[in-house]
This record gives sequence, C-alpha cells and structure tokens, in this order.
Amino acid sequence: MDVLATLADGALTVRRATKHDVTALVGLIAADPVSAGRGDAVGDLAPYEAAFAEIDADPAHLLVCLDDADGTTVGTLQLTVLPNLGRRGTRRAQLESVHVDERRRGRGLGAALVAWAVAEAERRGCGLVQLTSDASRSGAHRFYERLGFTASHVGFKKDLTSRR
Repeated sequence: MDVLATLADGALTVRRATKHDVTALVGLIAADPVSAGRGDAVGDLAPYEAAFAEIDADPAHLLVCLDDADGTTVGTLQLTVLPNLGRRGTRRAQLESVHVDERRRGRGLGAALVAWAVAEAERRGCGLVQLTSDASRSGAHRFYERLGFTASHVGFKKDLTSRR
C-alpha cells in the first residue's frame, strides 16, 4: 500500500488508489445523486477500469483513497498537475471527483482530504489549486469557500459523449 499521508492523529490515511479500489471508488461516486444522474453506477466496471489504468499510468495524475482507521475507503479525489503559460508559467493543480461517503460527511474528512491535496499541490510546485463544482451543489460551494477557495470563474462544458 502506497501511503501518502496520515491525518487526524492517525485516524485517516491518504494512499494512492490501486486497481483493486475501483469498485469502492465508483461506489462513492455513484452514491452521489448528481453523479448518478450522469450515469455513474456500479455495474459494468470496464470503462472505470480503463480510466483508472490511464490515470495511474500518467505521473501528472494522482488518484487517492481516504481510508479510516479500520481501512474502509471513505473518500477519494484526483489531483492533476497542469503546466500552464498563464500567470507567468504557474503550474496549476486541478482537483476532480472529490467525494466523501455521505454517511461520514460533517466530520471533517473532506476538509482533511482537500487540505492534504492543497499541500501536495504545493509540494509538486503548483501555485494555484482549482476545481469545478456542479452549479446545483450549493452545500459543496459553501464547503469550498470555508476552505479558502473563491468562486472566481464561470465554467463551461460541452458533452461529447452523445457524438459517439
């Protein structure tokens, strides 16, 4: 097990995800109503396993598990380092798919995980950490603002999956 950090006086562990974690991570993602509405579901794991292999093979990406003291995965996020010409060549860290088990929310797990990710981004030479959050997630927006993030931009997306 590739342990990256121990948090909350040893009650939490951040570790690199492995292919054996895909089912648990998809379960965390699919338990979220917004993600489920986009089609995320535990079932056919082949597309998730392919995505995991691609993420895991690229050193610019880091997919992590947040485990509690008994080894249960209770959270996840993906950190991606993006080189950039803007801001005088400042590297950016993008946080994606930040999820904490809904039964464990409100206990500081998400805050600990995001704080670790911000510190890891800084360790990797990033001068900015950014993320997007679905417009319907007002609770998540308050959470990120409490952690010092600013809602500074309006994001746009174009779904290309319907073209396949």
